[in-house]
Amino acid sequence: MPDRITLTGLRVFGRHGVFEHEKRDGQEFVVDIVAWLDLAPAAASDDLTQTLHYGELAQLAADIVGGEPYDLIESVAGRIADEVLEDARLSAVEVTVHKPSAPIPLNFADVAVTVHRERV
Repeated sequence: MPDRITLTGLRVFGRHGVFEHEKRDGQEFVVDIVAWLDLAPAAASDDLTQTLHYGELAQLAADIVGGEPYDLIESVAGRIADEVLEDARLSAVEVTVHKPSAPIPLNFADVAVTVHRERV
């Protein structure tokens, strides 16, 4: 399905990581989401209920990132993807969770995990 809604650069404070100091001190995470769905009904009707409300999408992701701590950003991305895909109108979703302040003792720009889920 070629239609999609994309949310990029959602910045949320969270407490994810395998080290105790990551859970204690927390850090900023950045989330990108791409949701594939048929946008023709919304385009034809100009009706918000016929599409994915991106404000609600952003809040859902923010609640997960800012909520229960996980050791792995793979788990964070997977939970976001699974919850977004609960909307039956979606055919697929891709979620990228960036951890730009990951505790790596080298110079780097970003670390990210991307998960892709499709309706079976």
